[in-house]
Amino acid sequence: MDAPVLARAEPAEHERAPRVSVILPVHNGAAFLDEAIASILGQTFTDFELICVDDGSTDATPAILARHARADRRVRIITNRPNKGLPGALNTGFAAARGELHTWTSDDNIARPHMLERLVAALDADPDAAIAHADYSVIDAEGRVIGYQKVGPASEILLGNRIGAAFLYRAVVTHALAGYDEALFGVEDYDFWLRAARSFRFVTLSEDLYLYRRHEGSLTDQRAARIHSLGAQILRRELAMVQDRRLRARALVEHGLASWIDPRIDMLARGLLLSPGLARGRTGTIMRHLGHHLRRIIFRHVAAFTRRTG
Repeated sequence: MDAPVLARAEPAEHERAPRVSVILPVHNGAAFLDEAIASILGQTFTDFELICVDDGSTDATPAILARHARADRRVRIITNRPNKGLPGALNTGFAAARGELHTWTSDDNIARPHMLERLVAALDADPDAAIAHADYSVIDAEGRVIGYQKVGPASEILLGNRIGAAFLYRAVVTHALAGYDEALFGVEDYDFWLRAARSFRFVTLSEDLYLYRRHEGSLTDQRAARIHSLGAQILRRELAMVQDRRLRARALVEHGLASWIDPRIDMLARGLLLSPGLARGRTGTIMRHLGHHLRRIIFRHVAAFTRRTG
């Protein structure tokens, strides 16, 4: 496999390493890329490097990255040939990171100007914490705010990905976890946080520090079915290590009801068998969930029969 290509020379050995390394993986992300890069370069905290990993782009992405690299020495470009996928691009970027603190952002999202400043301050104020994360807003393709996401404590991570899109962690986390699992494209972040939660302490900021964009071309929408299936897979792995019967039951029920794409009936049933009381007050929700997936199964069988019979 071809090695990553650095677009310009590595920093000189005598050059002081930045405090923060920000990784920006991008594959054909020209539509929103300028805005994403500008949001990092405009941070009130300025001691960072921005490592842009061009993951085999064929659109205007390379030209946009080159323009920013010429204008700001903090921008470094690495080009993957061939495309490695998001977790592979993240690992490429972090392998080149020099900062003691790590984060990453997407080519279609926007960091609020004080995001790094607030997250760095949170970790500086709590040396025992390894990861800081914060709330964020959801925007549409035009940049209009359409929602707000309050993140939860890491103690509830088994109930869902409570970490969110605005985060910063110490380099030791990257090294201890050996980066992102490249086989889990689409849920690599949730898997990373689940593994991190076993060994590291999180600090949660109740502040809006990021704008997460939802649009037709977003990765989450394009790969929804596989993402939901992989999400259930890593949850089953993680829950097998949980000794707390009540927590395991609650997580199974929550995730069993969480997907309108992946039925997860086995998770729901196991959770209710472990703790039947969790069904109290949720009978309607459970019946709607089962009914939805039953209709989907019937529709698929009818469609398959129609195709076979012409």
